[in-house]
Amino acid sequence: MKILSVVGARPQFIKAAAVSRALRQHRRVREVLLHTGQHYDANMSAVFFQELDIPAPDYHLGIGGGTHAQNTGRMMEAIEAVLLEEQPDWVIVYGDTDSTLAGALAAVKIHIPVAHVEAGLRSFNRQMPEEINRILTDHIADLLFAPTQTAVHHLQNEGVPQERIHLVGDVMCDAARYYAHKAQRHSRILSTLSLEPHTYLLATVHRAENTDHPARLLAIMEALNTVGAQRPVVLPLHPRTQRALHQIGHPPERFPHIRFTQPVGYLDMIQLEQHAWRIATDSGGVQKEAYFFRVPCITLREETEWVELVQTGWNRLVPPLDAQPIIQALTAPFPPGQEIALYGGGTASQRIAEILQKA
Repeated sequence: MKILSVVGARPQFIKAAAVSRALRQHRRVREVLLHTGQHYDANMSAVFFQELDIPAPDYHLGIGGGTHAQNTGRMMEAIEAVLLEEQPDWVIVYGDTDSTLAGALAAVKIHIPVAHVEAGLRSFNRQMPEEINRILTDHIADLLFAPTQTAVHHLQNEGVPQERIHLVGDVMCDAARYYAHKAQRHSRILSTLSLEPHTYLLATVHRAENTDHPARLLAIMEALNTVGAQRPVVLPLHPRTQRALHQIGHPPERFPHIRFTQPVGYLDMIQLEQHAWRIATDSGGVQKEAYFFRVPCITLREETEWVELVQTGWNRLVPPLDAQPIIQALTAPFPPGQEIALYGGGTASQRIAEILQKA
């Protein structure tokens, strides 16, 4: 059996690393890895392949930096050419990026079955490009690997046939468990940044709903800068966020109490997450990783697709409309949430590999 996996963005590298490791345990399965190039910065891409022990991609399309329509269209054309050459039995796509949708559409148009890892998530905000990508991918996929029971319910409510849906758990939980020990041994990020465990706030900001709206972006930065006057605030700076700050005339140096760094690799990131006092983010993946390491998380969005984190008290939603409510959320008491296993026991990748091998 030949499986072609499509990745393109940082969270997908993490998910694919876990699934690829499980697939390699099945002798009759051969995986071909295609990287669209959606994340083309070395700190956002190449370092992840090195740290996660992912084999070099068999195909690197080098497509990134355009609009959603440009990226999706160009990716579809290039992915189709690879599919026609490789003729895989299955195509695996991950998550909710332009690469996800392009891979799924290219495959289904030429009658190659599609498996969607992390299926069934819904924010119910159709202004988010990711929401559209999720919905469309779920409704053209042949196998839908759902991380939570909530995701299963969403798919059922949308009329997806039950035989296509498999509740497997979250592959990012697999990855976090597997790589946390490696990070402890190899990452030196805390000493490099002179950070003491459980004393600093870790922040990430990259979603278009924040970076493309100056008022929201400034509210976040002003809040982080205010908190940074009292305790360390570390913000690995996404290229999109850096560009946005310069475009609105508020470059990083205007916020002296924030410790901006270059994007960090996965091992450094989970080391920072494990030892943070709190985490503030607009990233879906970082929300979950905060929970995996039992670190309170403030999500800088109107809604989250990971509703279980809010319901169990590990996550608080704070719409970034004004700096003051963000400051209050970041500094208010935040007792631990319910001690409950939300995303499986670290075996999602093995279950996915087994189901695919029998498909």
